Amino acid sequence: MSILVVGSVAFDSVKTPFGEREHILGGAAMYFSVAASFFSDVRLVGVVGDDFGPEHEAVFRERKIDISDLERIKGQRSFHWKGEYGFDLNIARTLDTQLNVFADFRPKLSDAARAADYVFLANIQPQLQREVRQQVKPRIVAADTMNYWIENNRDDLLETLKGVDLLIINEAEARELARESNLIRAARRILLMGPARLVVKRGEYGAVMFSENSYFAIPAYPLEDVFDPTGAGDTFAGGLMGYLAASNASDEGTMRRAIIYGSVMASFNVEEFGCDRLRRLTYEEIDQRFKTIKTITQFADSDAPRRSISAGD
Repeated sequence: MSILVVGSVAFDSVKTPFGEREHILGGAAMYFSVAASFFSDVRLVGVVGDDFGPEHEAVFRERKIDISDLERIKGQRSFHWKGEYGFDLNIARTLDTQLNVFADFRPKLSDAARAADYVFLANIQPQLQREVRQQVKPRIVAADTMNYWIENNRDDLLETLKGVDLLIINEAEARELARESNLIRAARRILLMGPARLVVKRGEYGAVMFSENSYFAIPAYPLEDVFDPTGAGDTFAGGLMGYLAASNASDEGTMRRAIIYGSVMASFNVEEFGCDRLRRLTYEEIDQRFKTIKTITQFADSDAPRRSISAGD
């Protein structure tokens, strides 16, 4: 099964308490596609400028990601984001955003892109997400969004969510979208907006999946060294969707395993800056971390202990 991802390919300048890197390859579509490529064929739709060179293209080529639909704009620069993290790595502070070619991005889908079996609409304008959705007929459409669209394009976003099967957002975005402080009630409201399932990313605390009749939560993989959380959410989504496409199924058991694989891929991504760790990743390492998460979340059934009360008590 094939996956189509539509979103940003960018350059990031990132500073964390553990180091700093300038102008490294980033963007939601990049992180998603690299993670998903470990499980399935991936085609990417995005836009870049003249600063996207052979060394950046190599990241996609070595993972056999199809970038024939990646638009190249001459005489302009790619999307650039600059940010920093404190010791709370769940919170990024944006220092500078230069949209450049991404400001006028209008996704152009080839016939092969329209034929994709699974589609991920990365964080772009809700109207553009909807335009893409109207051109495809996949088994599953998943989407991401952010607080900016929730606050400034709410009606547009709600219209887009009517055509989405799976929404993958973080905890703050879920509460804001639902206008509800309690996460359980927020999930119920979001499911009424269109998605059959909602996955809430909780950073170092793991992830939660909601559907009309089920609830599933997993912890994050325990890590001692976290250097750069940039792109972790998109890597999570890539692992999740990649596994779904490889399984060609969407039952509850498959969805739960997919979330674990998403968490596994995100755990590797944060260990180094950019996609450096993902580029050296092996299938054996992925399998080992999957087994570890499975082990730490298992426990044996047991009857609850009961206090014995004598007649004299």
